[in-house]
Amino acid sequence: MAGYSAEERGAPHSAGYRLFLKDAAGRYISPFHDIPLRDGGAENVFNMVVEIPRWTNAKMEIATKDPLNPIKQDVKKGKLRYVANVFPHKGYIWNYGALPQTWEDPGHKDEGTGCCGDNDPIDVCEIGSKVCSRGEVIKVKVLGTLALIDEGETDWKIIAINVEDPEAGNYNDIHDVRRMKPGYLEATVDWFRRYKVPDGKPENQFAFNGEFKDKDFAVNVIKSTHEHWKALIAKKTDGGEINCTNLTVSDSPFCCSQECAKATVDAAPPCTAANPIPPEVDKWFYYPKN
Repeated sequence: MAGYSAEERGAPHSAGYRLFLKDAAGRYISPFHDIPLRDGGAENVFNMVVEIPRWTNAKMEIATKDPLNPIKQDVKKGKLRYVANVFPHKGYIWNYGALPQTWEDPGHKDEGTGCCGDNDPIDVCEIGSKVCSRGEVIKVKVLGTLALIDEGETDWKIIAINVEDPEAGNYNDIHDVRRMKPGYLEATVDWFRRYKVPDGKPENQFAFNGEFKDKDFAVNVIKSTHEHWKALIAKKTDGGEINCTNLTVSDSPFCCSQECAKATVDAAPPCTAANPIPPEVDKWFYYPKN
């Protein structure tokens, strides 16, 4: 989407790597708090921040606990995290990212899933034909959602398509995905069910027996997480370690100046050449389907 750009700091594929976002005027912003959830238009069209391009393995995410919430690579047990390839999947099978100005509140138990939120912005699987870039901000048309239960937490997966995709006009609800891309929704459930098995963890579970909910249901989930975010950014709820520094939410007690934001970026190391990706990241894992 025109108007946003990204600035890399540190070496890609390192623990110190950060990708900061800037607005059209070149001002540093938080992709979590400063990019609007919607810019008008149809009720089911939202802005999406791409964290992980399709087919890649590096587990990139908005750093919710860092000032300005840059995109960084997740680290578990001291190691950079790469998602395993569970046959027949290679890396992420969609452009993966998040909706800004949303928050899955860990203090809120969802009536439908019976579990609390995972403390992150709501996740999006974008199913269009273009492989997007890390840090790209795109407009997406929401089509439905899947309710993953990840280690006891509600982790909604919004299914959406880039509004600029040549076939976007043919997609208006979740049944259109099943009709136009046969097997894709089933593959999505399989991916989320088994992607942690190579790490020695059990298969993930789903609410609603793994059934996808439709567009209207998904839009309501998004609206709910946006309300939770508004309480967070206004300090009306306890966000714990979440960093709410922002530059555009004028009534937020966490609003800061551009000088402060620039100082945050300047403190990060300069961008250098990417570190090599470990060869084992390309390994395929084979498991019987239960």
